[in-house]
Amino acid sequence: MATSNYPQPVSKLLQLGRPAKERLDYRALGLDESHIPDLMRLATDEYLNWQSEVEIETYAPVHAWLALGQLRAEGAIDALLSCLRYIDEHDDDWSSELLPEVFGEIGPAAITPLRRYLEDTTHGLWARVAAASGLAAISERHPEARSECVAALTAQLEKFHENGPTLNAFVLSHLLDLQAVEAAPVMESAFAAQAIDISIAGDWEDVQISLGLKSQRDTPRPNYAAQFFKSMELRAASDPVRQWNAALEAKRAAKEAARARKKSKKHKRPRR
Repeated sequence: MATSNYPQPVSKLLQLGRPAKERLDYRALGLDESHIPDLMRLATDEYLNWQSEVEIETYAPVHAWLALGQLRAEGAIDALLSCLRYIDEHDDDWSSELLPEVFGEIGPAAITPLRRYLEDTTHGLWARVAAASGLAAISERHPEARSECVAALTAQLEKFHENGPTLNAFVLSHLLDLQAVEAAPVMESAFAAQAIDISIAGDWEDVQISLGLKSQRDTPRPNYAAQFFKSMELRAASDPVRQWNAALEAKRAAKEAARARKKSKKHKRPRR
């Protein structure tokens, strides 16, 4: 049994089931800093995450993530970062929604590792989007770290020619959440290069209004999705665009294949 692999009180997490919106106080279960190594092992347990046929057990790694966040386990940052790949490999929305929250709880110590992860093009698109979300979550929970988080997100947006429109749009949306007026020149350059998926974050006029740089639109609100795809068609002769489209199609195919693999197995951690 999986419970035999983990000592008390860590093994209690295997019996908790689906996490509720109201967060548990994991310290009340007896967990403290001495249990961080076992929690890290549980957080990254491949069997429990993706192979166990006992549904209640599949949530134990999720509880381990949340417990490590509450304990502000700086030593667990790399282990938690390794779980971001579950988003692209397994289409796992628990990872995409909760791991940024966990990094937010751990705090500023996670900024540099998240920045490096976000910069690394070998990681999947949605894992990198979650890393950007983690930076925003740190800024929201730790206002003293705002400037460092905004700098990390802005530095990534400066690579708008390399990122692809989807990643650019999500990074921009986090900068908007943080009211990063100081990043407006970079945002404007990215929009001018048609490097932002406006169906995600709106167009440049929307952004200026959101940042308080403009009071109202000068032009009618566009059909964002149609306008974005039209701009992609106009640039279809560009090698970078062709490469981005090919990469996007490959990513979609990989996600569909992952879904098919999951359906073929008995185990499946239900979606959020």
